[in-house]
Amino acid sequence: MVVSPIRRRHEPVRGLRGKGERVFAIEERIMRRIKRLALGMVATGIVAVGLLFIARAWADAHYYEGYDASYPLNSAVTSEEVRADYIRIGFAFDSMPGQRVPGLMAKPLTAGEPLPCIIFLHGIGQNKEFLDEIAAPFAKAGYILVTYDQFTRGERRLKDAGALEKAGALKRRAALNIIDTRRLIDYLQTRDDVAHHRIYLVGASFGAITGATAAAFDPRIRAVVLTYGGGDLPLLLASKAAQQELGPFTQPAAYLGAFYMAPADPIHYVGRIAPRPLLLQNGKDDSLIPAESAKALFDAAKEPKELVWYEGDHIGLDEATVRKVLDDALAWIGKHDARIQQESPEGVAVSAEHGHA
Repeated sequence: MVVSPIRRRHEPVRGLRGKGERVFAIEERIMRRIKRLALGMVATGIVAVGLLFIARAWADAHYYEGYDASYPLNSAVTSEEVRADYIRIGFAFDSMPGQRVPGLMAKPLTAGEPLPCIIFLHGIGQNKEFLDEIAAPFAKAGYILVTYDQFTRGERRLKDAGALEKAGALKRRAALNIIDTRRLIDYLQTRDDVAHHRIYLVGASFGAITGATAAAFDPRIRAVVLTYGGGDLPLLLASKAAQQELGPFTQPAAYLGAFYMAPADPIHYVGRIAPRPLLLQNGKDDSLIPAESAKALFDAAKEPKELVWYEGDHIGLDEATVRKVLDDALAWIGKHDARIQQESPEGVAVSAEHGHA
């Protein structure tokens, strides 16, 4: 008689081993499906991110499109008032479809015409009425000073806008500042009281950041003053004020903001202002525009260029500094205007068609 060997304690019976192999095979198929699904999700994510970057690149490439010199201005003078130091003129024009731009002009009381004109681009929280606070010295020096309500400010303010709408509007505003400024020059060149070959630009804070690009795109602006502006958005957005507000989240927020506003960074365009003269005015202890950001913009510009530092914080916080900065800007423009004035208007008049699209 043959005696079967004793089955080891841990040796599975044949039925159980077969069942275990089937369970293992099922688990293996499930894992393969999960892997395929995961790879599919990763691939989809990569494609989505790629499409996002392509869409962003396309949008950035078309960011400043919209300027059309042939589009009807439909301009109108809306008010005129004689003040103690200047004639205050209200006007409006169509910048592009859906964008009616209201502006103000301060004109000298007594001066021969046509007159040199300075475009002033105000700061992020101001509106065109700020002109009344600074117009007198410009008018007394014989210059027309002109400004307009930037998108979202003054008569163009948004009502009941949410956070996302405001973020989108800020990016839109930066682009419209360039288009609106160029269309303002179109309007100025329809006026007989403006010397068309003696148009200059002074931009303050946000107006300096966007003014650098406006001047780069339009050679009809003969000299440029950027007052307390900067470039290189990751540097600019990581300001002292941002650090106080955001703390450890400052740097990530700065990079995110720089990514979102990338096409508006003036560091990409300021070099195109040359060979026209450029003056940068900046504060040594500016809590909104870091000195490093101002220096980055200056380094990106080409000669002829100057950078003047002032003591203290951001422009507007100290009246004495404001007066000093504006007086210096006016004197600097006067120096270059004296040279340009000697040139023949026919020899120097520049069309917007030769600017940058």
